[in-house]
Amino acid sequence: MQPGVGMVDVGDKPLTERCALAEGWVRLNPQALAALMAGEVPKGDVITAAQLAGIQAAKRAWELLPLCHPLGEISLVEVSVVPAKRSGRVRVQARVRARGRTGVEMEALCGVAGAALCVYDMCKGIDPAMQIGGIRLLEKSGGKSGKWKNPRLHSSQEGGAAK
Repeated sequence: MQPGVGMVDVGDKPLTERCALAEGWVRLNPQALAALMAGEVPKGDVITAAQLAGIQAAKRAWELLPLCHPLGEISLVEVSVVPAKRSGRVRVQARVRARGRTGVEMEALCGVAGAALCVYDMCKGIDPAMQIGGIRLLEKSGGKSGKWKNPRLHSSQEGGAAK
């Protein structure tokens, strides 16, 4: 085999319950955030559309990322899209659960990215200067490494972490 890139062989790993939680945010101007919160964005219900986009993105992570394994059975994808007037941000979180041989971190991160991009798409007519950021893994469990929580979480400085 030539050196370069390649998928990790997970064929000998045991099947275990895997879970991952990721988050990110979209910063909007006050006008766009007010329209989103009032349900007055011309394209429709931003929160519901973003939740659906996040679920779809999580389920299709393997199609977007060339070295990501396709997961046979995702048992749960939850996407939360919560606007916060005080911070001027929409907070996005995605939790993914599956029984498999490989983790679901990439699926959770893709879910956050997909939901955030949907918020941008639906609100760009009001605020084309929106900013997407803070996409990170908060925690994961399952497999050989067991439970892991992001050691860089500082809720007061970085936008908060979900429990």
